[in-house]
Order: sequence, then structure tokens, then C-alpha cells
Amino acid sequence: MLRYKHFFIAVFLLLSQFGYAQCAMCKAVVENGDISMAEGVNNGITYLMVFPYLLIGVLFFTLYRYRKRIKN
Repeated sequence: MLRYKHFFIAVFLLLSQFGYAQCAMCKAVVENGDISMAEGVNNGITYLMVFPYLLIGVLFFTLYRYRKRIKN
């Protein structure tokens, strides 16, 4: 089982270099726009990235409180 784990980690590390790209529309907007347009695209990406982590954090916090309440 440990061999499979090491194999998958190596595969993901090798393939991660190919995943470093933007979508075609984002790339076109950033290349043709000015600096404020690029900052807006980056802020939008950050905004969209934060909410899944917040939802998962709230879920884990709720489960933690629920389990803590059951133990008492």
C-alpha cells in the first residue's frame, strides 16, 4: 500500500507542471488589458477561491462542536 502512495505522489508532482496555465479567456483579458484589469482578474480568482475553504471550515467546525456536545 505504501508503494502505491509513493507512486501517486510522484505522478502528481510530475504532472503538476502541466497544470500551470490560465484559461484562454483569462489569458486574453490579461494580455490585452491594463494593469488594473489584471488586478481585477486576480482579485476575482482569489474571491472565488476563498469560499470553498470557508464552507469546508464551517462544516468541520460544526462537526467538531456536535461531537464535543455528544461526549459531554
